[in-house]
Amino acid sequence: MAGADTIERLQQFLRELPPKARSLLIGELERCVLRGEDVAGVDLVLQESRRVARDQREGAPRVSSAARLFFKPLDPFLVDDRPDHKHSHRIARSSLETIWTWIKRDLLPAEAKTLTDRVDYALLTNDQATAESLAMFFQDRVVTALESHFALAEADERLRRRLLSQVGTPRASEDIETLSRALKGRDRLAEMAAKLPLRIGNLIGAELDTCKDLTDGVTAYDRELLPFALLTIMRRMAAPWQLVRLATKAAGSDTAARVAETSFGVAVTIVVADLERMVDELRGELKTGRGIAVSALLKTIHDSARGLRTELDLPMGSTWGRALGLIRGKIAEVLRAEIESMPGRVRQLLRPRPAYEIPPNSVLDPEQVADIEALVEFVSACRYFAGELAINEMTQRTFGELQQFLDTGMQALLDGVRHAGRADRSFRQSQADAAVRLCDKVFGHDYAARMAKAAEAAATPERKSA
Repeated sequence: MAGADTIERLQQFLRELPPKARSLLIGELERCVLRGEDVAGVDLVLQESRRVARDQREGAPRVSSAARLFFKPLDPFLVDDRPDHKHSHRIARSSLETIWTWIKRDLLPAEAKTLTDRVDYALLTNDQATAESLAMFFQDRVVTALESHFALAEADERLRRRLLSQVGTPRASEDIETLSRALKGRDRLAEMAAKLPLRIGNLIGAELDTCKDLTDGVTAYDRELLPFALLTIMRRMAAPWQLVRLATKAAGSDTAARVAETSFGVAVTIVVADLERMVDELRGELKTGRGIAVSALLKTIHDSARGLRTELDLPMGSTWGRALGLIRGKIAEVLRAEIESMPGRVRQLLRPRPAYEIPPNSVLDPEQVADIEALVEFVSACRYFAGELAINEMTQRTFGELQQFLDTGMQALLDGVRHAGRADRSFRQSQADAAVRLCDKVFGHDYAARMAKAAEAAATPERKSA
């Protein structure tokens, strides 16, 4: 699986990057996204960069080499989300260690121990082919064991509950079903993945026809593999929401009711679930860092929500229409606190202070300035996506407050610099510099350049007298 190998090498490269270098890389790539530039693979690099940063921040557990090879066929079906969040035919990445522990402890303990020892030895001798062959043999043994165990439990609800309790994940039943079906369809799905482009920039025309034909080929072998075939395609897509085009093509219509009648309706369900996952990711990212990175994620959410509405005729009363409405409301709820707090935080940073409040020779905290600058940049980005995300009114109101404050308050900051003494000059100058940076985000480079010259002129007499 060339695609999986490429992603694995990319992950290793990103893990080895110093955090500062990785942050610079993410920032530059996300600016490309916001500018609308079509850079090959940028979505893949950003996705993996965020995952590596999140794993290192949260101290994600590292699974063994044997477990990594065992779970390799599941790569397209893993999701970085809470283990209890429902994602049809997908498994939370954080649940893998729990599932592997159950396999080693309860399902096939002796064979799992043998696999681990033999895989470790094969990798120690650089025999990757043998290690992968061992993992595939064990995958087949696990599928057989799963079918045997849960066949017995079909007639005994107490036994079934006990088995699921031993698995230990919040969605144990769905996780085990996904694991079993993905491993059973391993070879067919791998064959399909090998025929896909590494990156699908726009799912239209010949590429849409090819993906439909490949999907039909997999489902002719096993109809239950349709969701897994769709997720395999989705993983290669620059705009995952375009997966709904396979559903409308299969239905021969963009009417939600017609699409829902076909088996390909699961594609819409997958896209809606992924949109909800991204909103939860946005909530988490807002707690740990703002600015350009969150803005790019917000753009992806906006494009997905708009894509669903434009590609499908979605009545608000339909199941998918109601789900999309709830997600848009959730987006507004997630963003409200950040957007509405922005004017007050800027005022707190730039308010003119009496000299007795300013410690001698102090300056504004650079991290605080950068944080607020990123927040302003984020709210500025929200304006472009406001209509689709149901945040138009609050965004326009708060951004208007910020514009008025900067427009009327800049003169007070310049006067403060002009009349500053030796002790408070550096602080008042840092306030003016911060205001110029914010003016650049709000009014543009030309306005900010004029304000920078005005600040320099205000400080010049003081420097001469000094």
